[in-house]
Amino acid sequence: MAEVIYLDNGNVTRVSDRVFEAMKERYLISYGVPGGEFGHLFEEEAGDAIWKARETIAGKIGAKPEEIIFTSGVTEGNNFAVKGTVGYMEKHSGKQKIVTSAIERKCILASFKYLESRGHEAVRIGVDSEGFINIEELKENIKGASFLSVQHANQEIGTVQDIKAVGDIADDEGVIFHTDASHSFLREKIDVSRLNVDLLTISGHLIHAPLGSGALFVREGMKLEPLLHGDLREFGKRGGNPNMPAIAGLAEAVKEARKEDVERVRLMRDRLTNALLEIPDSELNGPHKYRVVDNVNISFRGVEGEAVLMLASEKGLIVRTGSACFNPALKYSYVISAIGKGAEQANSSTRFGLSIYNTAEEMDRAAETMRFVIEKLRQISPLYRNRRK
Repeated sequence: MAEVIYLDNGNVTRVSDRVFEAMKERYLISYGVPGGEFGHLFEEEAGDAIWKARETIAGKIGAKPEEIIFTSGVTEGNNFAVKGTVGYMEKHSGKQKIVTSAIERKCILASFKYLESRGHEAVRIGVDSEGFINIEELKENIKGASFLSVQHANQEIGTVQDIKAVGDIADDEGVIFHTDASHSFLREKIDVSRLNVDLLTISGHLIHAPLGSGALFVREGMKLEPLLHGDLREFGKRGGNPNMPAIAGLAEAVKEARKEDVERVRLMRDRLTNALLEIPDSELNGPHKYRVVDNVNISFRGVEGEAVLMLASEKGLIVRTGSACFNPALKYSYVISAIGKGAEQANSSTRFGLSIYNTAEEMDRAAETMRFVIEKLRQISPLYRNRRK
């Protein structure tokens, strides 16, 4: 098999060498966890280390260290933000009206569905053909609501929402606002105060930190019902010993982040996008402008995404598809559907996720491989042959 080109970084990234070394030290040398007010040497050292990690992450988003709660990643962070906030409000003031968009991550949509089953009123706001939330629909439906969750960047088509505008709407209505920034953190500039964000989710597995690492920004004074009950860890908001190796890795990944790397990835994204769109009957999903720097998503008419994935993989190119065949529930991408595209476009959609470890030369090879894959699959596709007649 040819040398592998890994372009599934929107799913999981490799940990960096420095992240790995920081984690290894926490596993083999400094393996204590924070204790109480008084602790032994290892506990005190761990307490200092976790506080420094909070400072590192808080500094990237304009937050205070005490506003950073460490989690196991995006799914826990989003569940905690949604269920924790709404659960606290339910306990003190009854059922709530809660609002989100139609293209959030599944853990957000599933959390809303769960709360809906408990009697809360859940509203899902539509998006336009590029994935941008319908602002007028949001303004109308946010009236009477208490909680809003709108992602910063979409996990599938890369749309970067105008979170400042959304945050201002929430602030005007006195609505608690959460954003999932797992796909925008370290790629887009984030200042939680400027954006009027009350809660913000980040995840390490998308920024070269380990799987199982993440954090939730919780604005000072916010009340959440814990999901994990136990001792008074994480300011009483999350029980259980903190995962110190994962936290160390997350903090190291944040320290490593460089603006010049973001710009280099942006240039590679545009290079790959332009090359792929030269393939006949190809179509970009999501916007050209206001798109997160590491995402390319294209539908190729007349082919199935699963076949694209398998043949590309044989050629050493690792990508991801929105095909129903690739979904355990046999449902094609709800995100592609939400932006007004049909089953054929969704089933042929292919996502390319870039990282700092990719190269411009790999973008050229990836485009060449995709041209070969698409042409070969179309040669045996009756659907495509009939379309071309």
